[in-house]
Amino acid sequence: MQFTNPSLLLLRNEEELIANNILVINHPRDGFLRELKALNPNSAIHAFSFDFADHTHANNIAGVSSHVGHQLPALQNCDLVIYYYPKSKPEAQMVFDNIRYLSTDETRLLVVGDNKGGVKSAEKQLKEHSEHCYKLESAKHCILYEFNQLTSNPNFELDRYVQEFTVRIADTEFTAASLPGVFNHGKLDAGTKLLLESITLPYKGKVLDFGCGAGIITCYSLLKNPTLKFTCLDVNALALYATQKTLALNGLNATLLLSDGLSELSGKFNLILSNPPFHTGISTDYGIAEQFLQNIKRFMEPKSTIQLVANSFLKYPPILEAQFSQFETVNKNTKFAVYKAQ
Repeated sequence: MQFTNPSLLLLRNEEELIANNILVINHPRDGFLRELKALNPNSAIHAFSFDFADHTHANNIAGVSSHVGHQLPALQNCDLVIYYYPKSKPEAQMVFDNIRYLSTDETRLLVVGDNKGGVKSAEKQLKEHSEHCYKLESAKHCILYEFNQLTSNPNFELDRYVQEFTVRIADTEFTAASLPGVFNHGKLDAGTKLLLESITLPYKGKVLDFGCGAGIITCYSLLKNPTLKFTCLDVNALALYATQKTLALNGLNATLLLSDGLSELSGKFNLILSNPPFHTGISTDYGIAEQFLQNIKRFMEPKSTIQLVANSFLKYPPILEAQFSQFETVNKNTKFAVYKAQ
């Protein structure tokens, strides 16, 4: 099993990984959790992620209790928390506040991450909230910190971190909500804007918003045509929470589905809309979108269409041409292209 560099750095400091009740947050899909359990055969090991794919991975590891959701599980007497620093600093601050809400005087916090992923910010973010801070080791372009005697956070409410913003597309305006860690937090991204300026909506039918993010595509479409029945799918529990907030702000309803790709999806749809993700962590990953396009056809009704936006440099046309009988580029600028396939 290949280990990520942050996991390798943690395992080089295995004496720091011994505890009775351990929570690992934002873990990669490598062998770290198995090694951690081997080091602590009689301890309680909990894994948490906002990401359903990470949860599925951890759920298959013997002796590890996996949790997925939009905030940390309410564990009692956690004496060690291991946090893999995310690419979003605001997300890290939110999680640190959540950790302090759950921690006791006995809780040790280990924070590990890539230098290029921003892990050095952890020291500044927790400086005022811990009695002791140690840089345990720096290696493999990563840093491992330890924080002790965290200042208790008496209250943690996720809604405090929700950011509302206005979305304007032609003659349609609405309020959206997002959270740290959700795609393009706090603003309408240029790709989604181009897609919404270009889509053709049916009069009625079932629509899938794949990779729904903050629910902007769904909200715009339902405001244009309230008779549509939407399913909003995302791998990230924070995204679904943001989508739920966006819909509520505008008096709209949709089905929310937490899923790794299409793994939890059922039924067939008259239209698929998407600004599909192409990143895993801080790395570019085209496999998510490619797999989506290769497998989505079985969820499409006859004569249904898929309309999506992607960065112009991504080679979507050959994939779409191979998978669909009809395919066209609906709109394009220097950065993005909108495709329609049937």
